[in-house]
Amino acid sequence: MPSDRTSAGDPARTLALLWGLTAEEKPGRRGPRQARSTAEIAMAAISLADAEGVDAVTMRRVAQEIGLSPMALYTYVPGKAELLDLMLDTVYATMPRSAPVDEGWRARAAAVADDNRALYRAHPWVASVSTSRPPLGPGLMAKYEYELRALEGAGLSDVDLDAALTHLLGFVQTCARMGADGRAAQQDSAMTDAQWWAANADLLARVFDAERYPVAARVGAAAGEVYGGAYSADHAYAFGLARVLDGFAALIGENSR
Repeated sequence: MPSDRTSAGDPARTLALLWGLTAEEKPGRRGPRQARSTAEIAMAAISLADAEGVDAVTMRRVAQEIGLSPMALYTYVPGKAELLDLMLDTVYATMPRSAPVDEGWRARAAAVADDNRALYRAHPWVASVSTSRPPLGPGLMAKYEYELRALEGAGLSDVDLDAALTHLLGFVQTCARMGADGRAAQQDSAMTDAQWWAANADLLARVFDAERYPVAARVGAAAGEVYGGAYSADHAYAFGLARVLDGFAALIGENSR
């Protein structure tokens, strides 16, 4: 289970932070102008997560990165939970928006999937964060509106529209997590999948009985020859996305746009 999740902080303070209603901007507030902005803080935290993973993001580390004391950082952001929401909402606001206007729901839905995949590739840590209670900031709302419009007008009820989008995005997130796991394995072992399997081929041959598992032997060999390993993130994504959209087509009907 993911150890990090959004909306884990104080709801009122989080929403105020995401929508720019921080204390220094409220009417009647007097005092020196703050040296940093929440946007700068978010970008520093995102850069740290991109480079070292979300576990590296602490209030102390972010303060160091941006040239503040930890206590000063708390005057901008209440805590780590609220900072994570700010990071996610900032990333969502900058996600690519490439869905075509007039090429039908299938092309638009595929573009939404590709856009989310690009987001996960740029920020791998995002795939590991639980968003069952999403950060309801302007970045998320703009992303949600864009994604819903990809399937708008295809004949789905509002509930089915939301469910279809949830299913599509869940598929992309799963692929992103598996792809990140594969890249981490290659980095940790300093071997590609093909090199790892070649290095362990003799051991596998001693313990694997092809006569006992004939289908596994045949299919595994065929897939391994094509993929250069046990798994191909690109093939899994392309194959799975086509099947997800085929399922939508059965629900929608291919004549809908």
